[in-house]
Amino acid sequence: MNKKFSILLVALLTVTLVLAGCGGGAPTPAPDQEDEVVVGFIYVGPIGDGGWTYAHNEGRLFLENELGVRTLYAESVPEDDQAVINAITDMIDQGANVIFGTSFGFMDGMERISADYPDVAFMHCSGYKTTDNMGNYFGRMYEPRYLSGIVAGLKTETNNIGYVAAFEIPEVVRGINAFALGVQSVNPDAEVNIRWTQTWYNPATEKEAARALLDAGSDVIAMHQDTAGPLQAAEEAGGYAIGYHTVMESYAPDAYMTSPIWNFGPYYVEQVQSVMDGTWAPEVYWGGMNDGIVALAPLTELAPADAFELVEEAQAAITSGDMHVFAGPIYDNQGELQVEEGQTMTDGEMLSFDWFVQGVR
Repeated sequence: MNKKFSILLVALLTVTLVLAGCGGGAPTPAPDQEDEVVVGFIYVGPIGDGGWTYAHNEGRLFLENELGVRTLYAESVPEDDQAVINAITDMIDQGANVIFGTSFGFMDGMERISADYPDVAFMHCSGYKTTDNMGNYFGRMYEPRYLSGIVAGLKTETNNIGYVAAFEIPEVVRGINAFALGVQSVNPDAEVNIRWTQTWYNPATEKEAARALLDAGSDVIAMHQDTAGPLQAAEEAGGYAIGYHTVMESYAPDAYMTSPIWNFGPYYVEQVQSVMDGTWAPEVYWGGMNDGIVALAPLTELAPADAFELVEEAQAAITSGDMHVFAGPIYDNQGELQVEEGQTMTDGEMLSFDWFVQGVR
């Protein structure tokens, strides 16, 4: 982990102690009847990325359709505090009174500007900070990640699965670990090999990282990136792939098997409706497959035949509460026992992941 994110983890451990039931601050008053609700979205990439930003934008369009509110959006905003503040200020000048920031690196800029606009409702995706008028939200993507690992573990013939990953932050580490545990549940001999890109959105870099993994013997590629570049590399090499964020079959139909996917629309509707009703208050939200904010996309015909039933069984066990992805015993990739048998990782522990499970390289 780099120094920046190690420092952030210290703060995170403190914040997550109040994760269950943390609405900080009084409800934000409803806008006056003559004032319309205008909702702004700050994106880290272009809406045409086919992945992360596309998924959020689909949520924005769903919101418009359901509530009839006016929305604004800014694409490809750098993860720089001043750039974030400038984008938000511009939207507020256009009448925005609700702002969604949709990338981890937007957190500090949003926190700073929220104090200057106490009557604006701010919501930040994937972070951990809150203020009197800023909440955060995310989904338990580790649940469908685990399911996708079952597909990959059954599909690989080389027992070498490649994983193209953006940054060494807990969100990404947690996803890799969940995926690897899914792999190992059906194929304990398989390993997950990571290639870091240090970017969320760079199609060429993502694709090249996947090519390097394929050249090193991976026959299945998974990813935590914003575009379908890794899938396209897998298809070109005759391999198979697990997408992310959206159904990515059209980008690599001869490689794609499934994707862990997002569905932000209903959450956006719920939050904006509460602003309109005058009941909105900042919260820390972390919904799972039961809430519908995350899911595993339907498996294609390229998925192994036995994966369909095993995925369905695991999904039912997770959503019923009979199974937890991070239940012990779990060993790290140095062979040390990290989660004892009979124990389950807490939300705070999962949100501060800084180690890899056995079988991750």
